Amino acid sequence: MNDLSPTHRQHSIDTMADGPELDVLVVGGGVVGAGSALDAVTRGLSTGLLEARDYASGTSSRSSKLLHGGLRYLEMLDFALVHEALKERNLILKTLAPHLARPVPFLYPLKHRGWERLYAGAGVALYDAMATTSGLSAGLPHHRHLTRRGALRIAPALRKDALVGALQYYDAQIDDARHTMELVRTATGYGALAANRVRVTGFLRQGERVTGVEALDLATGRTIEVRARQVVNATGVWTDDTQGLIAERGQFHVRASKGVHLVVPRDRIQSTTGMILRTEKSVLFIIPWGRHWIVGTTDTDWSLDKAHPAATAADIDYILDHVNSVLHTPLNRQDVEGVYAGLRPLLSGESESTSKLSREHVVGHPVPGLVVVAGGKYTTYRVMAKDAIDAAADSLGAVVPPSTTAEIPLLGAVGYQGIKNQRTRLAASSGLHVARIDHLLGRYGSLVSELLDLVREDPSLGKPLEGAPDYLRAEVVYAASHEGARHVEDVLARRTRISIETWDRGLASARPTAELMAPVLGWGAAEVEREVATYTKRVEAEVASQEMPDDESADHVRLTAPEAQSMAVWAQRWSASGRARSASRAVRARAARAPCPVPSGHRSASGDAARPGRATGPR
Repeated sequence: MNDLSPTHRQHSIDTMADGPELDVLVVGGGVVGAGSALDAVTRGLSTGLLEARDYASGTSSRSSKLLHGGLRYLEMLDFALVHEALKERNLILKTLAPHLARPVPFLYPLKHRGWERLYAGAGVALYDAMATTSGLSAGLPHHRHLTRRGALRIAPALRKDALVGALQYYDAQIDDARHTMELVRTATGYGALAANRVRVTGFLRQGERVTGVEALDLATGRTIEVRARQVVNATGVWTDDTQGLIAERGQFHVRASKGVHLVVPRDRIQSTTGMILRTEKSVLFIIPWGRHWIVGTTDTDWSLDKAHPAATAADIDYILDHVNSVLHTPLNRQDVEGVYAGLRPLLSGESESTSKLSREHVVGHPVPGLVVVAGGKYTTYRVMAKDAIDAAADSLGAVVPPSTTAEIPLLGAVGYQGIKNQRTRLAASSGLHVARIDHLLGRYGSLVSELLDLVREDPSLGKPLEGAPDYLRAEVVYAASHEGARHVEDVLARRTRISIETWDRGLASARPTAELMAPVLGWGAAEVEREVATYTKRVEAEVASQEMPDDESADHVRLTAPEAQSMAVWAQRWSASGRARSASRAVRARAARAPCPVPSGHRSASGDAARPGRATGPR
């Protein structure tokens, strides 16, 4: 079974709770956790995966959506990291997920004559050479040098005085959330058990040894115990929180760095190429994203809520100021249709500056039976997963086959090119425009037939989703029936990107989405209303937080929205634990002085904003 249906989720929970001891249990459903589950199960190990919220709901849905070697790491002389990342980039493009990944050209404007072209050109030439010698060729064009006139021809949005020439090189991009979800689906296809919305609340131990976990099914309130010979902690920015559950001092620590991205319509920046710009702290990308641009990112330390990092007015202004320094027609706040913030898990101890913390990963054995993997970057997720399962395999006391994930395409990749070549025939037989088929192929690959089957059974599903005409109604149904989506937010923020690609952040699509999900998930009218209300409050809180002047006040406002969970379960947990954190007077005062009022949210009996969204525990 390779779907993440409600039936499969329940089967996974029941089997993990009542079945035999697993060889490997992975905690954390981000890209590294999903990759670890796939690595373990394809070595013949009995494997389980638990995710506290939704697959990819943390860092793995809020990245820059890039597959890249990290050109700037060449300046830091980190050649090994760049070479490894370029090899993985090419592997994903060519073999693992060609339906989800695609090449992207980037323009690097030069501001100085002579020396800068030689310096930057040598770096990009080395970048291309390392990609070519990685052992895998993805067929990306090599870099080229451009005059100012040549650069303005392909990027007329640039100011003439912003450059004296340019370099153009190629990297790649991927829909990070869809890719992570497809990793989980592929793992279940090989026999892994997987369940989202199941929070690990503690570890089982025999003496010093970890023998499994205690977990809470947030959909039903059921507490389970899952026993495993090896537990892999792949919780990213929650690593230190997880470490705290075993009351042991960690071998390393993870700091969270906040990265904010803006989404603007494609017509606001006239260019046929992406761009990479230097800032005083790091680099700024302008990345093509369908009918949009993604512009980012920031790089600042974050120590507040990890589940819902909030973008501030200062973050947005920082990005706009830097991108406007090179644009002929400046962007303003009214041009921004979407904003998202994510947290990078950085290994601490090297520098106080988050932009200089290590992006390399580490694997540790803090106590017997527990493997911890942390750090790294999205592009190298597979190597991180391999190293984590290598460490787990060393402790299993039996011969475990080596990793095979470099040779295992994800669901939708097998036969993708052949199906793509039939796009015109598929359009004619389905009654959909060929552009719709292209859209589906770029999201589902060779699984597109499953979407088209839904449309044949119910032609109304072949119509555009209300409020988001780029997506079909069938995609919502499929997200709930095959892709593990359990809430409106899961669909609008991760299975699709409606929450950042529409001016209203998906509000017009919320009710139609809930109504399409209802038959699949067994919702009644009350559940539909609750889902719509919860998503509406999420959007209101996000928009209001982006008017706040600082992290503390933005965090407070963002957390006025309820979590997309079973509210009965949350209410039970929070009333029993009494851990709901009240905001400080200083934060309340700052929020009160902010230009945008705090939206009305979920209120407790006392009148204070209830905080079910506050994630105090690990993933």
